[in-house]
Amino acid sequence: MAQKDYYKILGVNRSSSDAEIKKQYRRLARKYHPDVSKEANAEARFKEISEAYDVLKDKKKRSNYDRFGSADGNPFGGGGFTPPPGSGGANKGNFGGFNQGSFSDIFDNMFNGARGGRFNDNPFSQQKQQRQSRGQDNNVVIHVDLEDAFHGANRTINLRIPGETGTRKLKIKIPKGIKEGQKIRLGGQGGKGQHRNGDLLLEVKFNKHKYFTVDGKDISLTLPITPWEAALGAKVSIPTLGGTVDMKLPPNTQSGKKLRLKGRGLPGKESGDQYVLLQIMTPEANSDELKKLYENMAKLSAFNPRKDFT
Repeated sequence: MAQKDYYKILGVNRSSSDAEIKKQYRRLARKYHPDVSKEANAEARFKEISEAYDVLKDKKKRSNYDRFGSADGNPFGGGGFTPPPGSGGANKGNFGGFNQGSFSDIFDNMFNGARGGRFNDNPFSQQKQQRQSRGQDNNVVIHVDLEDAFHGANRTINLRIPGETGTRKLKIKIPKGIKEGQKIRLGGQGGKGQHRNGDLLLEVKFNKHKYFTVDGKDISLTLPITPWEAALGAKVSIPTLGGTVDMKLPPNTQSGKKLRLKGRGLPGKESGDQYVLLQIMTPEANSDELKKLYENMAKLSAFNPRKDFT
């Protein structure tokens, strides 16, 4: 069975330096990590590039792989050996590129391993065992202020972690533009593991805001206005997450009209918008002057909001 071409899997050359291989692995790991990737084959690709990097990052494993096509120096690899691409293939006068001394060393290593209680010291089996002994990821809901999501913030919070007694104090960074339902990952802060701790995933929920409601990246605000502002038109101040802005109301504005402030929602590659729902508030007739004003309006205006009911 032909060996995998780890250089091709990572998209690097056989002459690539350790730093170049590490940089390429990190780029691919971010792209295909199952927790964040939207690629259809993300989990399989992530396992494949992790397997390749596990070999190429280690000088001894990489040397064995370049020479024998196997990280542990075993040229058989489960039946039949094909050298890794670029290794030069088999040489004339020996068995597939191995002389008798090579075979003696290989069998010595195999049987010495058996006597030591480790017949198959396969690094990929070790990697699988390490994944299996990794600690559990823990999921916890946290509540953040909408302003922190808009601006980004560093906060210290006290959390009760599943399986732990008491609370744990953690410093977290709230990314600018994070949406409700997204998760902040804290590596190694989850359940304890034999080889590696799990991660802590903080699911973001927004605290109730005094003015705004949220829908994805968009925010909405109900703005009370006076009857004369609605009838005559006016310039009014609108609160936004980024500060107060002025908006011009057109004359004869009706209650329930929705206006949009483009790009005033949560930030991102495509920022959300802010929607302003206008609500006309009628002042009480709590003085003789106001009563007279309303009486005059009734005489002067033929306006009937219920005309469609008759």
